Amino acid sequence: MECFSEVHSNGKVWENVVHGTRAVRHIGITLFNGFALQEVVAIGQAFQSANALCESTRHGTALYNVCLLSATGGMIASSSSVFVWTENIDACRHTDNFHALFIVGGAGARSALRDEHLIRWLRRSVPRSQLTFPITEGRLLLEAAALGQAGTDDAWGNRADSLAAKHLDAAHYANAVGPLRAALNVIREDLGTDITRKIASGVATLVETEFTSIVSRNAAPNVSERIQASARWLAANSDRQITIDEAAQVCAMSERNFLRRFKTELGVTPSDYLMYVRLDMCCRLLVETDLPVDKIALRCGISGGGRVSKLFRRYLAMTPTAYRMRNRASTRQTRVSPVARAAP
Repeated sequence: MECFSEVHSNGKVWENVVHGTRAVRHIGITLFNGFALQEVVAIGQAFQSANALCESTRHGTALYNVCLLSATGGMIASSSSVFVWTENIDACRHTDNFHALFIVGGAGARSALRDEHLIRWLRRSVPRSQLTFPITEGRLLLEAAALGQAGTDDAWGNRADSLAAKHLDAAHYANAVGPLRAALNVIREDLGTDITRKIASGVATLVETEFTSIVSRNAAPNVSERIQASARWLAANSDRQITIDEAAQVCAMSERNFLRRFKTELGVTPSDYLMYVRLDMCCRLLVETDLPVDKIALRCGISGGGRVSKLFRRYLAMTPTAYRMRNRASTRQTRVSPVARAAP
């Protein structure tokens, strides 16, 4: 669909920004427990950078109003046990007409499928949003909102099919290019390619570890959507004990077929992928927090600090403490945004 494709704008909105004649555009980022923190930070940084460029003009003011939202408001925990403050979805009734609405998944998104109040909010807000980007499990919520009332509400049912098709395209797009790229394409449409390139160069990227390239294979274009979904589910639930059968159910496959397809498409077994996800998270927490190794192990779904030490010696030929000391200085400048704070 055109609105979700690569956009090469001539920057007409930027011309209006310079002359102070444009309206503020509302960006909603809806969060659930277990969301990927760094993805949300990157989205926020992109729009903040765009605002800074707008405000630097002679008559310019902020173009984007970014609001972090959740069903109940308050603190929401990321997959790395870092909390961010969110507004209650009911507090943003005046901004329901979102220019872009990001529905960021996470382990908590599945339990939110039973939240009728949230589903009603999505049914009201999604049709009014110019662009909607469901990320990972966010697609499940969008499906529930778009399809759940078809056949029971004539007014909704008449447009449910077209709405579902449009936003399932959005889900495929957002998960293919990633949340940050989706945000940058929104900005490119408004401000033009040159301005967006400057913004992209200033957005802090994820802290990469020795395992990041393996974990990120799930976004490769040759990986099917169902295997992508299962890999993201493994990552979102990596802090607890899970079974291969559970992961197979996510993509509606038999366990045998799932194991074969996963290994063929990602080059590693689901069990090995899960281990790499946990090691990747361990590395990030070692660098980005002061948590002791035992607590990091528990938050990453590993039995204890001793097990982490054995895995680090096996794969990295060093102890977790040595890894922390080696990498902390070089990544200090990419620490989490002040909007987030570590859990006690």
